[in-house]
Amino acid sequence: MSEQEQNPDLPEAEATFVSHLLELRDRLLRIIIVVTLIFAALFPFANDLYTFLADPLLAHLPTGSSMIAVEVISPFLTPLKMTFFAAIFLGVPYLLFQMWAFVAPGLYQHEKRLATPLLISSVILFYAGMAFAYFVVFPLVFNFLIGVAPEGVAMMTDINKYLDFILAMFFAFGLAFEVPVATIILIATGMTTADSLLEKRPYIIVGAFVIGMLLTPPDVISQIMLALPMWMLFELGIMMSRVLIQPSEDDEDEYGNDDVISDAATATAPSTTTESTSSSAETSSTPKGYSAAAYPEPDDYTPLTEKELDSELEAASRWEEDADDDVNEYGDEDDEADDHPVKPDNSDDTEQKT
Repeated sequence: MSEQEQNPDLPEAEATFVSHLLELRDRLLRIIIVVTLIFAALFPFANDLYTFLADPLLAHLPTGSSMIAVEVISPFLTPLKMTFFAAIFLGVPYLLFQMWAFVAPGLYQHEKRLATPLLISSVILFYAGMAFAYFVVFPLVFNFLIGVAPEGVAMMTDINKYLDFILAMFFAFGLAFEVPVATIILIATGMTTADSLLEKRPYIIVGAFVIGMLLTPPDVISQIMLALPMWMLFELGIMMSRVLIQPSEDDEDEYGNDDVISDAATATAPSTTTESTSSSAETSSTPKGYSAAAYPEPDDYTPLTEKELDSELEAASRWEEDADDDVNEYGDEDDEADDHPVKPDNSDDTEQKT
């Protein structure tokens, strides 16, 4: 029985909102259950998993060196913490699927066709970023850090600090490898275009290095190893957007054919219309009795010399005098006639009285 059937007096809008909250609660519970099951399956192998993650550092430590546990409870809590994050990373596909199932009913059909490959590619790219960090970046970074250690300083890393470091690197590279998906989404939603992003390429490259500086430890190698893949993936996202995002037929009819028709109509319009328009504009903007050359259009304006300016002023004064004469001829005389009517001729009446 639905929520609205249980409460018939509940408004429809409120019932819909409550149903969405209930669905969100159910999907969050499913995610928690799946992550818990994965955690329970991985917990017996927690120490082995931590050793596997520590191999890039242990392989570059000097002979006889090892990692240490500074805190008393670290040997137990650190593998437990690592197992929990491993369960979350492994449950990312199911997590994204539940998010997709929650928002899919509110999407259009063409949005669903685009979202499905983006969802799959985002999962693959996230794991690819983590693999790139583990197999490529970690060996280079640890080799560099151990090589620059001062003479007489033995590098003995705490197991908890090492776990925090690799988790931050995994998250940074997994997120950075989502650049193609983010680029395609920005272009598909109409927030920007591929050509506009290409014009901003220098700023995007600088931004990639800034993000690499913020998300990675303060060493040059890890920053460059994060910034360069982000740049390459940005270029890949631009190319894929040109392939995946095609204008629909409605968009072509709305923005393409209408423009073509308007251009063709403009090109085939009779020249007499243009000539009549220009002549009427010239007639309306040019004083009576003077040529249009003395009153050029704004685009054709050029500064006048002093001699030309004097002649223009004289022409303007003559035009004002002519205008005054016209007003006096057609306006003032009539007004005066209206104000002072002609006295009627009563000479005949006077003679008769006489």
